[in-house]
Amino acid sequence: MNGTFIKTIKNSIEHWYIPLMVGLIFTGVGIYTLTSPLESYLALAIIFSVSFLFSGLTEIIFSITNRNKIDNWGWTLIFGTFTFLLGVLLFIHPEISMVTLPIYVGFLILFRSIGGISYAIELKNYGISDWGNLMLIGVFGVFFSFLLIWNPLFAGKTIVFWTGLTLITGGVFSIFLSLKLKKLNAMHGEIPDELKNKYEEIKQKIHSELKQK
Repeated sequence: MNGTFIKTIKNSIEHWYIPLMVGLIFTGVGIYTLTSPLESYLALAIIFSVSFLFSGLTEIIFSITNRNKIDNWGWTLIFGTFTFLLGVLLFIHPEISMVTLPIYVGFLILFRSIGGISYAIELKNYGISDWGNLMLIGVFGVFFSFLLIWNPLFAGKTIVFWTGLTLITGGVFSIFLSLKLKKLNAMHGEIPDELKNKYEEIKQKIHSELKQK
């Protein structure tokens, strides 16, 4: 039995709904991007800025409040910080070009997708049966982000399509992750306090035995 499971039964995850909020924002912005013409790219940059500022700030709060409860909280802190800084950049320079913006979005989703794959592996350790779905979404996110980073000018108008699709993929990932975190909270509530305390006693005994050897 690994330390990850010990964390699961001892602590509930705070603010599990934050990734849900972020996911809805990313999905909404992605859908808006798909339905917007190229002429509105300045408006898109402003919308991205506000969305990224809010999403990044809430994810930073989520990661810090759960730093002792989630093994991979550092990933959330990293891409929350990156998202916030990108929002600041777009806020300061809303005139950013149609070529540059998809590259920034690509790197953003790339970091988030790599973190998502890491989270999927952690959910597997938690005993979540459908962790593979999150892994698959993360892989798709990596694929779409590579398209934006290495081919920002491909196929003309389709850059808007791929930018929107990449954002939607990142949003779906965050929504799916939030539902899994909610499930972990439910698992935590179903375990009696007596059993949690028993596991803590066993862990302390194991540590004591290891120190004596």
